[in-house]
Order: sequence, then C-alpha cells, then structure tokens
Amino acid sequence: MPSRVSFELGRLVSTPGALDAFARTGEEPWGYLARHATGDWGDLDEDDQRLNDLAARHDERILSAYQLTDGTRIYVITEADRSSTTLLLPEEY
Repeated sequence: MPSRVSFELGRLVSTPGALDAFARTGEEPWGYLARHATGDWGDLDEDDQRLNDLAARHDERILSAYQLTDGTRIYVITEADRSSTTLLLPEEY
C-alpha cells in the first residue's frame, strides 16, 4: 500500500542496463516512476518501506525496487536533494 507521500523526482536518468531491460519487456518506465513518486516502494520489506517514508519526508535518499514482467529487478533512486532520479539494475548500483 502506498505511503501517500509525494516528492519531486528532479532530472530523470537511466543506466544502459535499465534501458535494455525496458526495451526487452516492451514496458515503459513511467508507471514505475509514478509509483515511486507517490510512495509505492514496490518490493521492499516493511523496514525499508518505513525508512523510505521517513526519507521522503526529511529530504533523504529514496530507493524503490520493482520487478518487470520478465522478472528483471529494477531500482529507482531519488537523490536526497531531489535533483535527479535514476532507473538502474541492482548490479549497476
């Protein structure tokens, strides 16, 4: 359940691996970015979700994790200063 927070994403960037993953599945990143920006942290455990809720309210770094339709895991990270949000694969972290 989304935590009902919202925050600015800043500049949107993606790593080559994340771009390839989206191209492979035919999915678009916009739905995942919208989930992230509204407090739906995806596939994180309760403790990490709680930490993200606090980070969103106190201008700290936020990390969400989602699975694409083929099972590929994608991270979405928004920097503490809200200057940018990056889509990347866990191995690119």
